[in-house]
Amino acid sequence: MKQSVSSEQELAEAVAAAAGPLRIRGGGTRDIGRPVVGEVLSVAGLSGVDLYEPGALTLVARAGTPLAEIDALLAGEGQRLAFEPMDHRVLLGTGGEPTIGGAVAANVSGPRRVQAGAARDFALGARFVDGRGRVLKNGGRVMKNVTGYDLVKLLAGSWGTLGVLTEVSLKVQAVPETEATLVARGLGLAEGVAALARALGSPWDISGTVHLEVGEASETRVRIEGSEMSVRYRAGALAGAGFAGWEVVEGVASAVLWREVRDVAPFAGDGRVIWRLSVKPSDAPVISAALTAAGLVHRGIYDWGGGLMWLALEDGGDDAGEGLIRGQIAAHGGHAMLVRASEALRGRIAVFQPQPAPVAALMRGLKQKFDPRGILNPGLMMSEHDKAAG
Repeated sequence: MKQSVSSEQELAEAVAAAAGPLRIRGGGTRDIGRPVVGEVLSVAGLSGVDLYEPGALTLVARAGTPLAEIDALLAGEGQRLAFEPMDHRVLLGTGGEPTIGGAVAANVSGPRRVQAGAARDFALGARFVDGRGRVLKNGGRVMKNVTGYDLVKLLAGSWGTLGVLTEVSLKVQAVPETEATLVARGLGLAEGVAALARALGSPWDISGTVHLEVGEASETRVRIEGSEMSVRYRAGALAGAGFAGWEVVEGVASAVLWREVRDVAPFAGDGRVIWRLSVKPSDAPVISAALTAAGLVHRGIYDWGGGLMWLALEDGGDDAGEGLIRGQIAAHGGHAMLVRASEALRGRIAVFQPQPAPVAALMRGLKQKFDPRGILNPGLMMSEHDKAAG
């Protein structure tokens, strides 16, 4: 059964009147997490830009507004969303339209995170409906107005389990004049990650760093953005600081390379299980080698200087490699999330990183405060351990 709403008031009434669990759906592009059993509540009808002030670099949009609409509006003023949100349709093979509310709720952040920050860092304020059906507001339209509990940051990454976003206020960014990408081929993972670390440690304002091992030959990429003169100068400076001989790809061709990274396009359509690991960059080669030594054969895209590992498994076995991957996270720190797998597999293993007991207790307290009936996407982010503890 599916229910659609087209206003904040309708949403509040629908949540307040709900007799059981609700599956919150925006554009329907991110089929990630433990499957939720419940009535589908679509908020795609909550669409439209309520305020856009290019001079103040601020945008206020309803949660169901398609990202494509926002991108087009911003592009008309030479601006963009700095956090470069991924289009999950490419990797997951889903339909629908990515929405701004979904991007914020999942804290979807692309390659530029190493320079600019995550989606939550650009969220100035939000309106949302909690599990009681109350309409709440937090933050404002300028950064200095954020007061009290920073619920905007809390909601970003909560996947609709604490509240249903109805409106978000965002800081936007001017589009630079041009960009260029330095590309090296054939580097090993450790060598590639070391090169990315050197680039990030340089004074040349790097906005993207990735090492790809998805085919026969690896690629290591470093992105620079800015004015044409600045980009040319910084590319030359990098060439004189250990990056000599790297191919330089400019303009639109460079943008295509990073759209591929943003959407994890090399792993699209092949059906392999996909894990997303967030780790210390220098640990990425160690973790990859340990998984290979344990028999977990994989391809990898290592974004954020190696700190974001996208792993496509050749064969993860009955647990999709969870035991080995969680073991490496326990040894080195970080987080691991199962991004692409069958619904049956996602129902059987922990999709999101199991939380330490103190953090899990805190999150249960927040869930009780904002969704005391437990009806908003129940179980989506929980492991069996979390469910038993709750």
